[in-house]
Amino acid sequence: MPELGVNIDHVATVRQARRTNEPDPVWAAALAELGGADGITLHLREDRRHILDRDLSILRQTVAVKLNLEMACEQEILEIACQVKPDQATLVPERREEITTEGGLDVAGRHDRVAQVIGRLREAGISVSLFLDPDPQQIEAAAELGADAVELHTGRYALARPGPEQQKELVALTTVGAQIRRAGMALHAGHGLTYRNVRPVAAIEAMHELNIGHSIVARAIMVGFEQAVREMKQLVL
Repeated sequence: MPELGVNIDHVATVRQARRTNEPDPVWAAALAELGGADGITLHLREDRRHILDRDLSILRQTVAVKLNLEMACEQEILEIACQVKPDQATLVPERREEITTEGGLDVAGRHDRVAQVIGRLREAGISVSLFLDPDPQQIEAAAELGADAVELHTGRYALARPGPEQQKELVALTTVGAQIRRAGMALHAGHGLTYRNVRPVAAIEAMHELNIGHSIVARAIMVGFEQAVREMKQLVL
């Protein structure tokens, strides 16, 4: 069964709306662990729009499960990652005007830079995952770079209408997932997954890790963070 990584970025988004100190994503991480999370995911952006350096530092000291840092291939963030040493770094694209990550990293087009970043992270003892669209060319490039894992961008699946349209996107994820496994990389997935659509993705053969944030945070407002994580954990079993 896949591991569940809980993304706590949107807890910080609520905090930043008032530029105050609550809700604290560090508390949310602790509750997520109590709810059964196998990992905690956070994205330290260049503009610090939600997660702050303080959050990453404290979470590295307190999180007992896997700590997964989403990050752009930018020098400042790379230096921080190598100093803090999360268990895993997931390389993602980043644009300042986007509300959330809008697509996969262009590994094929940025081969040399991605290779440099992977090399530095590996030297620091950090496992590397690449956040990619379900594109065979990008998966091939990831394999050439020797990534430890690929996290498939499930946005198109999440936005597709239930029925044939969604099934088509699921087939694309399944097909590329097999390519990832044949290349010897771990299969991860995330983006737009909810309590309603997660099960088919969780059921893809050898799915190792799902990273889910917004849907869990949204439910947590109604039922509490620990319970929201527990409910999602049951769905991915």
